Amino acid sequence: PDRPVDTVVDLPLGVVGASLLRLRAANFGPHIAAHADCRHCGERLAFTLDVAELLHGAPPEDGVAPVPTTDVAGLHIRAPSLRDLASVAGMAPDAAAQALLARCTLAGQGAALDAAGRAQVEDALEALDPQADLAFTLDCPDCGQEGTAQLDTAALLWDEITARAGALMNEVHRLARAYGWSEAQILALPAVRRAHYLALVESAP
Repeated sequence: PDRPVDTVVDLPLGVVGASLLRLRAANFGPHIAAHADCRHCGERLAFTLDVAELLHGAPPEDGVAPVPTTDVAGLHIRAPSLRDLASVAGMAPDAAAQALLARCTLAGQGAALDAAGRAQVEDALEALDPQADLAFTLDCPDCGQEGTAQLDTAALLWDEITARAGALMNEVHRLARAYGWSEAQILALPAVRRAHYLALVESAP
């Protein structure tokens, strides 16, 4: 929150993702109850993610580190940013990958790479900014096959905020009807006291 808004879009994706994970932990707790469907048999797999483990190796919260760069396949490249992703949104996958590589190439000719060279670049970018793409290997206990799942931290956080806001509005509605309090008065109550009053409303004849 201390960064100027117009600079956030130029941060490496991993820095943004780590910030969102910290925000999520501060508001919803240190563990994430998640699920994914097995792509082989369709079985729903439930698992728990630990935010501290996800943040292992992440940049420090208040650090201002330079954008990471590396040399690979004859190119000098940097980690992609939100601005880079926004610039290729809507493109076909192959065209988007090529445009993204062009934006992130500081020296060299990315367009001249063959398939092997592009694979090297992809591996190098993943190592350069591992927080940018949080993927997991899952073993299905039902069919025994191995699969992968990805965590979209921004989507998760937004879904949880939306759910929390809806639940809070419901609490305001019920307490306002029961006691005639204003929204401001209800929201000023600590969550524990709101829960106590809601329990009294539920138990009233």
